[in-house]
Amino acid sequence: MSEALTRYPFGPGLRYVDTGGRGAPVFLQHGLCGSAEQTSELFSTDTHARFLTLECRGHGQSAAGAVEALSIATFTEDVRALIEATGRERAVVGGVSMGAAIATRLAVKHPALVRGLILIRPAWICEPAPSNTAPNVEVGHLLGRLPAAQAKAEFLAGETARRLAREAPDNLASLTGFFSREPADITGELLRRISLDGPGVSADDLRKLQVPALVIGHIDDAIHPIDMARELADLLPAARFVEVTPKSVDRSAYVREIRAAIEQFLRSCPP
Repeated sequence: MSEALTRYPFGPGLRYVDTGGRGAPVFLQHGLCGSAEQTSELFSTDTHARFLTLECRGHGQSAAGAVEALSIATFTEDVRALIEATGRERAVVGGVSMGAAIATRLAVKHPALVRGLILIRPAWICEPAPSNTAPNVEVGHLLGRLPAAQAKAEFLAGETARRLAREAPDNLASLTGFFSREPADITGELLRRISLDGPGVSADDLRKLQVPALVIGHIDDAIHPIDMARELADLLPAARFVEVTPKSVDRSAYVREIRAAIEQFLRSCPP
């Protein structure tokens, strides 16, 4: 089931997807330039949890609104508003990449709303503009100054694309796909603004979080380094780290293993 959330008091019409399960709510957010399709494949039909994904501004079917407002902080407040609008009960909150950054910020800034964290392939810990997000910024700048086809050709001829082809082919495939994402101007803005942003939390903030946490990572991922996932898990006092099969090796195994890890985590997460 999906619904359009169009009466936010502070901004554009935002769409969210709700599985309609009768269990406790789990808000799982997509990554940068993704949509609810990215998270929906990670929803296991074997759990009774109610999974929800808010499509962030400029993502999926949600309006972008003012580009100056595109930030992890804004997206976090939008998720907060959705949690409150759908019942105000404490929820497990998580996400993939950018979605993980949103979840950690929400847990720090609004702890009364969060009873658990699911952080999949994080691209941030605390600092803004980590070096691993530089390829996103590069693509964003190219889309800002060149037509999409020309921008794609220039990127693929460059050193970043050659390096990722060797080290992280799945990252390269995602970056290449951004050149055909519409509208191109909003895609460029998102890639630049969000990749240069950060969750706005400190290591001390994370060390103080007492909620159970699941952190998931895999090798062969330059934009979401497994060492970053391990470091984040080490900072969170009640975290468990799980390594899964890389998407570039076996996508079905990647999905299956994440679903299993989430299902196990939800069974053990206290209400």
